[in-house]
Amino acid sequence: MADPVSIAPPSPKPSSSAMRRALKRASEGVALDVTESAVLLTARGEDLDALLGAAARVRDAHLADQGRHGVVTYSASVFIPLTRLCRDRCHYCTFVKVPGKLDSLYLERDEVLAIARAGAEAGSKEALFTLGDRPEDRWPEARQWLDERGYDSTLDYVRASAIAVLEETGLLPHLNPGVLSWEELQRLKPVAPSMGMMLETTAERLWSEKGGPHYGSPDKEPAVRLRVLDDAGRVGVPFTTGILVGIGETLEERAESLHAIRSRARQYRNIQEIIVQNFRAKPDTAMRSAPDAGIEDLAATVAVARLLMPPGVSVQAPPNLVGDEHALLLRAGIDDWGGVSAVTPDHVNPERPWPGIEELRGWTAEAGFSLRERLAVYPRYVRDADKWIDVRLHPHVTALAADDGLGDDDAPAVGREWQEPDGGLDTVGRADLHATIDTEGRTGDRRGDFDSVYGDWDMVRDQVGAAPERLDTDAKQGLALAATDPAALLDPANTSAAMALLTAEGETLETMTRLADELRADVVGDDITYVVNRNINFSNVCYVGCRFCAFAQRERDADAYRLSAEDVASRAVEAAAAGATEVCMQGGIDPKLPVSYYADIVRAIKAAVPDMHVHAFSPMEIVSASAKAGVSVAEWLTELRDAGLGSIPGTAAEILGDDVRWVLTKGKLPAKTWVDVVTTAHKIGLPSSSTMMYGHVDHPGHWLGHLRVLAGIADETGGFTEFVGLPFVHTNAPIYLAGVARPGPTVRDNRAVHGFARLALHGRIDNVQCSWVKLGDEGTAQILRGGANDIGGTLMEETISRMAGSEHGSSRTVSELDQLATLAGRPSRQRGTTYGRTLQPG
Repeated sequence: MADPVSIAPPSPKPSSSAMRRALKRASEGVALDVTESAVLLTARGEDLDALLGAAARVRDAHLADQGRHGVVTYSASVFIPLTRLCRDRCHYCTFVKVPGKLDSLYLERDEVLAIARAGAEAGSKEALFTLGDRPEDRWPEARQWLDERGYDSTLDYVRASAIAVLEETGLLPHLNPGVLSWEELQRLKPVAPSMGMMLETTAERLWSEKGGPHYGSPDKEPAVRLRVLDDAGRVGVPFTTGILVGIGETLEERAESLHAIRSRARQYRNIQEIIVQNFRAKPDTAMRSAPDAGIEDLAATVAVARLLMPPGVSVQAPPNLVGDEHALLLRAGIDDWGGVSAVTPDHVNPERPWPGIEELRGWTAEAGFSLRERLAVYPRYVRDADKWIDVRLHPHVTALAADDGLGDDDAPAVGREWQEPDGGLDTVGRADLHATIDTEGRTGDRRGDFDSVYGDWDMVRDQVGAAPERLDTDAKQGLALAATDPAALLDPANTSAAMALLTAEGETLETMTRLADELRADVVGDDITYVVNRNINFSNVCYVGCRFCAFAQRERDADAYRLSAEDVASRAVEAAAAGATEVCMQGGIDPKLPVSYYADIVRAIKAAVPDMHVHAFSPMEIVSASAKAGVSVAEWLTELRDAGLGSIPGTAAEILGDDVRWVLTKGKLPAKTWVDVVTTAHKIGLPSSSTMMYGHVDHPGHWLGHLRVLAGIADETGGFTEFVGLPFVHTNAPIYLAGVARPGPTVRDNRAVHGFARLALHGRIDNVQCSWVKLGDEGTAQILRGGANDIGGTLMEETISRMAGSEHGSSRTVSELDQLATLAGRPSRQRGTTYGRTLQPG
């Protein structure tokens, strides 16, 4: 038996005046802070009645906001315990077993389907997958079981099982596989309309200190679980989370946990419900002697949760863990009973059976509410499925949903194929935007869901850090390194010298850019190079929510479009006729693009113009499409390379530091994932450019960190063809319109970034490119005299920067690019995409 678990002493009782103040603020609808929330958690007697009344009013407003006034919901589900193995050791859990105490380590596929079929026959619509975290990391037997059946991981088996349930039974999977990475959430999103993971608590000591309930459980570290909530929000997964009440946390810690969920619900708007679950002691556990959470304690916590959560987030308490106190929970503000099964037990609490649906209906009616069945995914996400639910799940969800997004009582669960829609993809929408952006402009300065798709702007503002002070005292050392050993500027030991150059003004800036230009002449000569190319942005439909992007549109927005493979190939043919040697292709993360689309358009181009170099697909597109296809990034890129892909753009980098990335974007890939995708591309023989977008919410310290990341990749792979500085175009960028970002970089910033990049990346990346689209002619010529040697391409069409408000056109002829080089005082010549380099796989 494990050592007894220590329980924290009770929190001190607040003063009566503190309670009065907190109750007054709650009744007036004022936002509560952590201290006030903790005070309200102690409410009892008349104070508790007042608290419950305030929470009930907020619950009723939430229901009205969601279009279901007076309706409490539940989900008819089956519980699928895919495996009871786990690498964690939670000291209150009886669900998890060791291999020697299990007849089977995992449910076999046929067993999973048998449970799901029984549920479908009984009228269920949800398949609740519950399992331990990554058991193969702890148990060799689990690793062997997976290997024998051809699965790389437990999560691979979860994905396969979810697809089987969809195709064979029609139940909607709700996945609870524990801690997931951003990439894993991307991989599972196409097979489940919703997922979940209990936060449980943010009390770090309950995990880190011996005797704590989560001690020895790597997946219960609060920071790790909060990161999962963040990543689920970034990926856009409708998500269930919650807290455990009474596992040793103080009231302040419990309040902090609720506030942590609240902040993520506001920021990402993907939290569909919060479960407030009371601890019940179980025999044969280390916490067998710990007291159960009291019912009034639970009621107060439910009420505070309701007061804190924004509209659209339901509050749930499991009906089988509260005895006969269901009326109290309804008074406290719950609006959902959770999943209830007529077929399977609650495997986590098997000693406490589910109530029957008619029992639930009676309790609900006695409190003045009606009971409706919902799906695994809540109605607001069903109604906005294009944004939140993978297109392959739309038929499954639609088949079970009523018009209001709740469950259709008359709709049986029937298996449906899980695959891409049949047939080709037609060109739709404003497909001439590439041309009319210069003549007619965009329809409006922002997309139709500006106020919701990017999250809570006030919270975004709070994340913006301060810029470091200018460091003039280290400029002399920085210039000395620039003259003698420029690559050493990226050495951490030379941080002060590097920052002095990145923040330089006046004579220091002039000297740095002169040294950069001299180094440019030594490395690549005087020729200013460019490629004759055409940009093809094949779709601008995207729901990722990048706050700097003015290109992305909802499908129903006036400027939205997507192109068929035939139209993409036709544009490539036009480009070849105009002398182009390259097409550069990128698009939005369009949920309706089939997984085959990317390889199809590459093949279509190569079939129409065999010698055309295809430079296509950002790391974000690659990781999203590979996850949707259910294959690794390496497999996905190999297929594209074999189809004819020649290189990839190193875009979607922005700033390779997550503190800035999560301000700039709501859902884009983390910096580490960007690095992994680009490194993988290089290793299979696909070179890439490298980029940095600057001048928004960043500062020179971020630029230095970004260049260090690029240098590390270059040292490992040698796969970068050029560095491209991308000044932020602010005019129509959402993050600027919301008052968060500054209006782009200054002239000083542009000169410092390109000059420093030439110096610091010496020996790693030979070519430094500047963007005439973003800088204009005079700005480009100035940068070319300060270290840059390349001006990109003719483009022929350019939509992304023009949608953001760039005023420097979307196309240049060869003659115009030659004239631009003349303005800089140097000769020009045409180049190929990879500057004559060939990258060998390996």
